[in-house]
Amino acid sequence: MAETNRGFFIHLQDKKAVVTEQEIPMPVVGPDDVLVAVSGASVNPVDLKRAASGDQQVMGFDTVGRVVRTGANVSGFSAGQKVFFAGEGQRQGSFARYQSVTSKLVVATPRGFESTFLASLPLTGITAWELLFEKMGYTASAGANHGQVLLVINGAGGVGSILTQLAKWSGLTVVATASPKNFDWLTANGVDHALDYHQDLTTAYQALNLAAPTGVAILYQPVPYAQVAADLVAYFGHVGSIVEPSGPLALAPLKNKSASFDFEYMSAKTDAGVNVASQGAILQQLADLLQSGAIRPTATRTFPVLTTETLTAGLHTLQAGHAVGKLTFHVGNLQ
Repeated sequence: MAETNRGFFIHLQDKKAVVTEQEIPMPVVGPDDVLVAVSGASVNPVDLKRAASGDQQVMGFDTVGRVVRTGANVSGFSAGQKVFFAGEGQRQGSFARYQSVTSKLVVATPRGFESTFLASLPLTGITAWELLFEKMGYTASAGANHGQVLLVINGAGGVGSILTQLAKWSGLTVVATASPKNFDWLTANGVDHALDYHQDLTTAYQALNLAAPTGVAILYQPVPYAQVAADLVAYFGHVGSIVEPSGPLALAPLKNKSASFDFEYMSAKTDAGVNVASQGAILQQLADLLQSGAIRPTATRTFPVLTTETLTAGLHTLQAGHAVGKLTFHVGNLQ
């Protein structure tokens, strides 16, 4: 029987996510590609942002699945092998039965983890790794950054939940903000000191009697937090963000501290065709840390099947702005 593919499309109607499903062509498998039958996926804020921009493609930037076939230039993968990856911004995503992706991004899954748990890791894990270790200059090694402090704004979100774990593994003292109801989640993910984001954060941080943070990771809209970051960050430190500013971003206060501001966008490498293989290498390191128990998956809710109704529910949870960890889906192929 010939393979058939179905995909889910996200639209915004009165600013609310609406999902439709339809049959779509099988993905093209180029000579350097791997075709995967998708078994696990996850939602991310970027799905909504791209839908809001009018993007008409199938979204989904976290994939777990099994290899169906490979391109002529690909070695190291075989049919039936379980793999995972973060997708490419310019190609069909994981909200479909089948997905094709460059083999440079694909990694064999660590043993003992269900697809839906693994689907919580690729996009947020790579984003967090790139922000911490490529942009903010921390050393990606166990305990290597001992004695330094990192402040994380929105530590309970998708990226924050893995970034705090990686920061703790690398030796940083981690301070993170969240609602008090999520403080236990922060602690479970490596946070040493939890701050209520409703409070005056400059005063709350200073009350901890810690050294100035060498890094401030703003994992939420950066405009309201730019002044706090500038006030607190250490001389020669880094302020990083993963969210496009909603308006003018006041960076002048960083100048006299000789501090840097860094944006991180995971799809930039694949969009530009620059250093693409590094993302597969990062995911492999994340898989190794997961297998060793140094980090853990961040899925907090799993939908038993991907449908228009469940995908809509997941997207509406993101739109409400209070999602903790990651929301994942069984897509329907082999687990």
